[in-house]
Amino acid sequence: MFDDADPLLARVRRIALTLPEASEAIAHGRPTFRCGKMFGIYGGSVKGGSAKGSGRSGTSPVRHDHAVLFVPEQSERPALTADPRFFVPAYLGPYGWLGLDVTADCDWDEIAELLDASYRAVAPQRCIVLLDATR
Repeated sequence: MFDDADPLLARVRRIALTLPEASEAIAHGRPTFRCGKMFGIYGGSVKGGSAKGSGRSGTSPVRHDHAVLFVPEQSERPALTADPRFFVPAYLGPYGWLGLDVTADCDWDEIAELLDASYRAVAPQRCIVLLDATR
């Protein structure tokens, strides 16, 4: 479901793996980023035509192979879900996750901020202390 040589994945990896004690593991055919628990996934899908902006009908999933999935800060969630660039991913959406398609010219600082917030939602306090000490 992904190409290990994908330059967009390489940039997401660089962002995610600079976070303290972050690691990568393949799960369900996709790269996932973890610090104990998952805080990021590269690639995802939405369920059929029911997804906002999918433009498709039916029940087959609509793939977003070049996307980053993350857990947003609760205070940011309403603004992000109102932004058409974001989507609610299949399976993880009910748990608060969102997705954003990644392109070469996207705002990489925004992606770093989204992964930072997602990391902070799951990482142990000692890792957050280490993160804050480097910023």
